[in-house]
Amino acid sequence: MASLFTPTMRPLSCLKTLLRQTRRQKTIARSLTTYRKPDLNRGLPLAAAVDAGMPHVNRKLKAYPPPPSPAANFKNPIGDLHAEQISVLDPTGQRTQLFSKTSPEAAKVGDILLVRQKNGDPFAGVCINIRRRGVDTGILLRNELTRVGVEMWYKIYSPIVEGIEVVQRRVKRARRARLTYMRKPKHDMGSVQNIVLAYQRLKLGARSVDSKGGKKKGKGRK
Repeated sequence: MASLFTPTMRPLSCLKTLLRQTRRQKTIARSLTTYRKPDLNRGLPLAAAVDAGMPHVNRKLKAYPPPPSPAANFKNPIGDLHAEQISVLDPTGQRTQLFSKTSPEAAKVGDILLVRQKNGDPFAGVCINIRRRGVDTGILLRNELTRVGVEMWYKIYSPIVEGIEVVQRRVKRARRARLTYMRKPKHDMGSVQNIVLAYQRLKLGARSVDSKGGKKKGKGRK
C-alpha cells in the first residue's frame, strides 16, 4: 500500500517548496519598496531642519504696537454712566441731596415719606429701607391700608415719581439700616394716614397765610 501512494505524494511536496520560495520573494520585494534613505537632519530641531531644506528667507515679522486702551480715559465707566443719567433725571439735584449720606437734612430710615406720582394716587409710609445703587437708588415704604400691611418700592430717579416729601422725621436715630422688625405686630407703627393729613393741613394753612399776606401788600401799594 505504501508503494502505491509514494509517487502521488512527491508532486505535492514540490508544490510546497515552490510556494515557500514565492513567499520569500514577496517579502524581499516588499522590503525593497519600503526602503527609505536615512534622514540627515534627524537630530536637528524642527526650525533648523526646515531651514536646511529651504533657501534662506528673512522670517522677521513686523511687530505692531497694541491699540490704545479706553481704560486710561474711562477709569470708572459705571460711575460715569450713573452720574450722566442722574444729571438728566435730576437736573436740580434735590433728590440726590435728599438721600445723600453726607447731607444733614437727608431722609433717613424711620422717617415718614410721601411719594407723589404723575399717574396714580400718592403713597405715604414709614421708610424701612434705603438702597443706594446710583441711578437705581430706591426706598421701601410701609403703611397699613384697610388693616393690611402694604409695602411699596419706589425708584427716586424714576420719571413717574413727581416728588418726594418728608412728612415727619424720626425722633431718635435708628440703630439699624433696615427696619424689617417693624413688620411684626409688636413693632408695627400701623397706619400713618392721620399724620399725613395733619401735615397736608399745616401745609395748606401756611400757603393760605402767604397768599393773604401777598394780597394785602398789593392793596397797600395801590
